[in-house]
Amino acid sequence: MDLKVLVTNSFKYPFRNIKKLPILFLFFILIAIIPIGLISNNDYVVAVGVIAFFLFILFVPGYFLSIVKLGSNQSAMLPSFNLVNNIYDSIRVLSLRIVYMIIPVAVFLISLKTLGPISRDLIYNFRIGEFIATFGLLLLVIFIVYIIFECLLFFAKARLAYFNSLQEALKVNKVVEDIKRLGIVNIIKWLIVMAILLNVVTFASSFVISIPYVGLLIYICIVIPTLESIANYSLGLLYSNIFQGYDDLSDLKKIESRQYYKIE
Repeated sequence: MDLKVLVTNSFKYPFRNIKKLPILFLFFILIAIIPIGLISNNDYVVAVGVIAFFLFILFVPGYFLSIVKLGSNQSAMLPSFNLVNNIYDSIRVLSLRIVYMIIPVAVFLISLKTLGPISRDLIYNFRIGEFIATFGLLLLVIFIVYIIFECLLFFAKARLAYFNSLQEALKVNKVVEDIKRLGIVNIIKWLIVMAILLNVVTFASSFVISIPYVGLLIYICIVIPTLESIANYSLGLLYSNIFQGYDDLSDLKKIESRQYYKIE
């Protein structure tokens, strides 16, 4: 895996598709309606914004999934808008998140039920040191479990895009195998580099918010979708490295037989 090439191609990706970028920006106008309504103190606009937000949830996750898929195919195209595919993929992405968050939520509830009463008794008895230690342990357990499953979900999403199969994405053992094929060190290096660069760009571009009237709109509708497209395409490119590592015949057959999104 050439990290420099991967990152460079990821940041070039949106700007290779200048003509199609307005499609992506239009999606984010939906989510911008709510803050516009709040700023203008217009309840009707806020109500429209709430409806638009649900439309955003229906369309955008699926659209970004198609960007991951194109990245895994090492295509430099920006996907065309497809109402049926985008809604279908958004539902699959949401379903994937719900399934992968079951254990973290269960751990949270169990930890809260077991350690919560103990923590309450400690603070009532002014045993502050023990309370802090117990509460800290509770937060640590929840955080570790959440991070583990968030990482699994991250690559399960890539697997969903790569195989175009929710069933494949739900195979946690296969997701773990994919992570091993990519290499923990490679993934960590990629995460660090992408996180630093995306945060630098986010900080630098955040100054557009100070532009009167249109600053917030520009940030929500242009900056955020551009950064999201970079991040999702980069995930797809990272995942494309797995292809060379597959030695399971059944997986290879699935790769060869999977259905691709239509690219116009």
